[in-house]
Amino acid sequence: MDSVTQIALGAAVAGVVAGRQCTPKVLLAGAALGTLPDLDVLISYGDPVSDMVKHRGFSHSLFVLLPFSWLLATLWQRLRPTDFTFARLWLLVAASLITHPLLDSFTTYGTQLLWPITTPYAVSSIFIIDPLYTVPLVVTLLASVLWRDRMAKLCGIGLTISTLYLGWSWLALNMVENRVDAQLAGTTLADKPRFFAPTPLNTVLWRVVVKDGDQYWEGLASLLDKNSEISFIAKDRGERPSQLASSHLSDLEAFTNGFVKYEQRNDQLVVTDLRLGMVDYLPFQFALAHKQAAQWQATDPVQLESPAVKPKHLPALWLRLLGNQDIDANLCHVSECPTSEMNVQVSSGTRQ
Repeated sequence: MDSVTQIALGAAVAGVVAGRQCTPKVLLAGAALGTLPDLDVLISYGDPVSDMVKHRGFSHSLFVLLPFSWLLATLWQRLRPTDFTFARLWLLVAASLITHPLLDSFTTYGTQLLWPITTPYAVSSIFIIDPLYTVPLVVTLLASVLWRDRMAKLCGIGLTISTLYLGWSWLALNMVENRVDAQLAGTTLADKPRFFAPTPLNTVLWRVVVKDGDQYWEGLASLLDKNSEISFIAKDRGERPSQLASSHLSDLEAFTNGFVKYEQRNDQLVVTDLRLGMVDYLPFQFALAHKQAAQWQATDPVQLESPAVKPKHLPALWLRLLGNQDIDANLCHVSECPTSEMNVQVSSGTRQ
């Protein structure tokens, strides 16, 4: 999640744990602890692919944060003695730190909660910025500064509302998953890998990606749709060059669970993460190889500039969120809009 959210979450958690001993200084400490795991962005791993796949690694690991919280609590107690018992002080530090990666694991990007096991965990039920999660935390924290005798209670109210919203996001994800399962049952896509992600700033409109060999199917599903049938769009996914040996490409494929697109642009191999972004706005694109004399040669990774958002698509997205399914075709690039036959394969159900 974004830094503002993590700061607010850390402060709220610290306030709840502190209880009657909560003070503005406790909230500031919780805010600092809440954003501490993201300081790994200051570490360069040498190239953009490594920076991407290793972010939310050791600094977000429960195996690291638990002993680190004990060390911080010990130093805090010795250098700045407080009225807290050591057990409560350790709980405050640990909870403020650990809720950061736990929240991150609900996003699409993925979090290596069990590093050095590098498998990322991604529930993918909430966008990296969602005001409906953040605002209750911020409002109740500001109120707690004004009514200091109710600090812990107000922090608890904000944390409860945000946690309930997080639970709602998981429920909404399951509703969309069940809808897709029902539509694809008995079709050639029934057992294909699929990925779900909320569109920016909400948990009502969802993006669905189904991986199908050298192509993928992309669709939008709103919880306000009257028609449960999703209009999927078929797009070319390309193929991995069989002779190319690239550790960076392997790392990216593992990190995305294979949800990548391969494209040849001039003499470059461009690999795109299909999970993050939507339609034509897929920001994580990397040039990983160069073709010379009909052979692919791995090169140092270069992250390409993100495509600019077209303003004309923003009103369409809002209408689509409200359940207008007639504009699905307008949300894809003109050159990539599907033929009617491509839609029929999924919508009507080509049986196996």
